Amino acid sequence: MLDLANVHTLAGDLFSRPASAGEWGALRLTSEQIEHYEQYGFVSGVRALDDAQVDALLAALARLADPKHPGNSLFYEFHSNESSNPATTLFHALGAWRIEEAFHDILWNPAFTVPACQLLGGAVRFWHDQLFCKPAHHGGVVAWHQDYSYWTRTQPMSHLTCWIALDDSTKENGCLWYVPGSHRWRLLPITGLAGDMHEIMTVLDEEQKAAFHPVPIELKRGYCTFHHPLLVHGSFENRNERQRRATVINVFRDGVRSMSDEPLLAGVPPIAKGARMDGTFFPLLFDGVGGTTMKISG
Repeated sequence: MLDLANVHTLAGDLFSRPASAGEWGALRLTSEQIEHYEQYGFVSGVRALDDAQVDALLAALARLADPKHPGNSLFYEFHSNESSNPATTLFHALGAWRIEEAFHDILWNPAFTVPACQLLGGAVRFWHDQLFCKPAHHGGVVAWHQDYSYWTRTQPMSHLTCWIALDDSTKENGCLWYVPGSHRWRLLPITGLAGDMHEIMTVLDEEQKAAFHPVPIELKRGYCTFHHPLLVHGSFENRNERQRRATVINVFRDGVRSMSDEPLLAGVPPIAKGARMDGTFFPLLFDGVGGTTMKISG
């Protein structure tokens, strides 16, 4: 089976590049959205996908969820159920971009790359993707955490996460929650990704506990939210009759370096400590130039 990691451009026709500077410009975040990100650590409600694109991704996801998919060995991680509670289920996998064309090509989707470039303040390079799926009635939690606590093997901290709803995501079916302003906190110890929602309190100081006021990020399918690598976030169980599926794209600004001589992702050749992150598995997605003349900047 073809490993799509070797294809560093659009492989299909699900997404396309804007045809004019005006079309590129229409994808830019407003100054108000950028200010919100800087103040609170996130910006939400950005349209990333149309209905046809969501449908294509859901069809691909249905295939990928089968452990017998012929490309299953290309996943960096594959957890049919990562929940620590046996009564709930959390499907979580990394590496879909290598296997299914739709999840490969979404990385080059201009509705994602243009805002990402603005928020990073430079060219956008791929880190890794994720799938998070909570079935109806017994979907598991994603416990409070900071993304960068899992990524310290790459420095400097110039990273960004884009969380894209593939279903309407609500408080009832386990939407994402953010702790506004927590992107200004120090790097916290890891307390587990799919376990106790209250464990985070064991590593917070009194000031952080007093500022711990989570807000729900409810999104219509096809819409996304961007967040800072230190922003504390998580999601509660899904006891609703509707499932909640999402895909996540993690990126960093071009120039980030490896801080480990070990493989940065399972099955990926190591990048020497101190060397720039690039090559087959960490492709450049967007260099900040739309068409031939328009520079995308903050």
